[in-house]
Amino acid sequence: QCGACTVLVDGRRAVSCLNLAVAAEGREITTIEGMAEGDRLHPVQQAFLDLDGYQCGYCTPGQICSAIAVIEEHAAGWPSAATEDVRPEAGPPPLTPDEIRERMSGNLCRCGAYVSIVQAVTRAAEAHQAAGQDDDRADQDVTTEETAA
Repeated sequence: QCGACTVLVDGRRAVSCLNLAVAAEGREITTIEGMAEGDRLHPVQQAFLDLDGYQCGYCTPGQICSAIAVIEEHAAGWPSAATEDVRPEAGPPPLTPDEIRERMSGNLCRCGAYVSIVQAVTRAAEAHQAAGQDDDRADQDVTTEETAA
C-alpha cells in the first residue's frame, strides 16, 4: 500500500492494486496518462516538473493523482486528520505543509522527495484557488451584466 498505483475513479482517488477491474465497470477511471490536455500538462504535473517533485519517478504518477484529489477534496471543504476545526461552518482549513503531508500520507516516496512534493502541491493548490476566484469573478461579471440588461 505505497500509493504508487493511485488513479482517480469518478474523480476520487483509489489504489488500483486493491480494486478489481470488474468493480470499476461503468465508472470513469483517470490515470496519469489522462491528465494532460494535448501538449499542455495538468497544473499539478507542471508544478511537479517545475519544483522537482520527483527523483526516480516510481511514485510520481500516484503522487500526482493523489495531489489532484487532495486539492479537490480541500476545495470541497473535506477535513483531514490534521484539520483543527472540522465544523462545516469553519470552512476549509488553510492548506499548510502539515495539512498536505497528512492528506498525501498514503503515498510513499522511497527517494525522499517529500519536501519538493509538498512544494509542488502547494503551488498547484494556489493556482487552483486563484483559478477558482477568477471563475467566481467571471460569474459575478455575467450576473452583473445580466442584471444591467
